[in-house]
Amino acid sequence: MSVLDQPDQWMSIDPKGMHALLGELPEQVKETVQAGRNLSIPFPGTVHSIVVTGLGGSAIGGDLARSIAGRDLKKPFIVNRDYELPAFVDASTLLFACSYSGNTEETLSAYRQAVKANASILCITSGGKLQAQANADGHPVLILPEGLPPRAALGHSLFMLLSAMQALGVIPDMTESIDETIGLLFKLRDRYGPMNPVSSNPAKTIANSLSGKIIAVYGSSAVLDATAFRWRSQIEENAKNLAFHHVLPEMNHNELVGWLYPAEALQRIGVVLLRDKGDHPQVQRRFELTKDIISGRAGALHEVWSEGESLLARVMSLIYLGDFVSLYISYLNNADPTPVEVIDYLKRKLNTMKGGG
Repeated sequence: MSVLDQPDQWMSIDPKGMHALLGELPEQVKETVQAGRNLSIPFPGTVHSIVVTGLGGSAIGGDLARSIAGRDLKKPFIVNRDYELPAFVDASTLLFACSYSGNTEETLSAYRQAVKANASILCITSGGKLQAQANADGHPVLILPEGLPPRAALGHSLFMLLSAMQALGVIPDMTESIDETIGLLFKLRDRYGPMNPVSSNPAKTIANSLSGKIIAVYGSSAVLDATAFRWRSQIEENAKNLAFHHVLPEMNHNELVGWLYPAEALQRIGVVLLRDKGDHPQVQRRFELTKDIISGRAGALHEVWSEGESLLARVMSLIYLGDFVSLYISYLNNADPTPVEVIDYLKRKLNTMKGGG
């Protein structure tokens, strides 16, 4: 029997309960949406650009918001992952500073620059230095529940950001699509959750096929670029398994050529194609051709389609599948999904080097 169907084994691999945290996503979304409906945020006035600044699990909410809501915006909307902000940030910029811990050094640096640029700033955090500094500077802060790995707080971070954008009037009301998404997530939890056996669990089936392989995730640049990035990040952080991602059509102009050599190594790559009915018709054709080209060269290939009617529901359906796939690969790798020790090590070394001048 697979470890994926033996709770005593995967509970020993996952002592901090990442499986339970993933299972809480529908409740996270529901709770945050209810809180977001009561938001009252002073409107910043003229907004010519929107920037979300953050890193890692605190930035993915910005990426997804851009994919979901940013397509219809008539203003530039970017996600900044750096110590420095783009030079265009000024008093007409609406800036969301997102750091789950509140102590992300890159985000704190960008926040200070935004203050100097006189941008309209809204912070989303569970506390830390960001909350303290924003309170001192008089900028509004939206508080997230604390104590979670940032990547396991997506239901809070993404939907608080969407709620804030709605409250500020920069995106239209999303109540209908949010309600659809919540209902769909509850259904998907039953389908993908750990108590559903391999025989009827698509997430476990995909994880078994990808086990022992480097994983390539391909999405579409217009719809699922952030979703592909989330799959990659979750596989890397939860399963401690190397992965990469790319987007079509760009992948067809470079990376596709690389699917020739080394032939033996390509057999150790597992491919996931993320598909959505909203992809451009020519991108749909590109996916079909790409699948034909690489299917015999990769060690495994899975094509997964989004579910739901609204774009929000469709994106979140694939996000949730990817989260569970990453969890099950961690069990197959016998790797505790919660700690990210190398990141903690890197942060300690950076602080030591900074302290030493």
